[in-house]
Amino acid sequence: MAPVITMNRSEHGVVAPRSLLRLQSWLSPAFPTGAYSYSHALEAAIEASQIRTRPTLVDWVDADLRYGSGRNDAIFFVEAWRCAAGGHHTRLLEIAELSAAFRGTSEFALEASQQGTSCLATLRAVWPDPEIDWLAAALRRRRVPPILPVVVAVRSAAEGVPVAVALRAFLHGFISNLVTAGVRLIPLGQTDGQRAIAELEDAVLDASEHAMTAGIDELGSASVMVDLASMSHETQYTRLFRS
Repeated sequence: MAPVITMNRSEHGVVAPRSLLRLQSWLSPAFPTGAYSYSHALEAAIEASQIRTRPTLVDWVDADLRYGSGRNDAIFFVEAWRCAAGGHHTRLLEIAELSAAFRGTSEFALEASQQGTSCLATLRAVWPDPEIDWLAAALRRRRVPPILPVVVAVRSAAEGVPVAVALRAFLHGFISNLVTAGVRLIPLGQTDGQRAIAELEDAVLDASEHAMTAGIDELGSASVMVDLASMSHETQYTRLFRS
């Protein structure tokens, strides 16, 4: 039986100090999701010389965040948070299943599900919560793999972290991981990597604002080159990353 949710959660507001620390832990490079082993097709794009400099890296990540999988994951995040906060468990499972299916390539599916599975297991071991335990059991019964944005959204809602705060942090973690991959692959210096993250701030804020007012009917991707790069990566001869 699903746990009864009685807490009144605000979508905007102040984050409690302990909750902020936990959110930072969940999205930290030290959190064992295995994010470091995925480039989200950057490796193939760099191999094909589509990305060669910091500006081209920023343009690629910006486009994916605004128009591609990053945009879709932001929408899934908001929908999952609202379902968890409101106790709409049937709808939450539908969102989780759709999120798992909404992957353009097999490598993107692996990237999302492996990180989601690792995140869910670590959360249950270190920061146990009835809502996240229920999610794990419900997904297992349905044979639906946990997907990272859904898992983080549900745990953030249970923690009382406002969705606007949690989403911006989640998307910042997404672009930071891609920039780190770019720093290793292009390669770039560490300072240029930080410049790239700074240049992507507007994209994070815009994608977050859009997701807060969008809905499932607005899911879709226009970042065809990212999907094509992922398909190319599946057969790339030498590679450092799993996607």
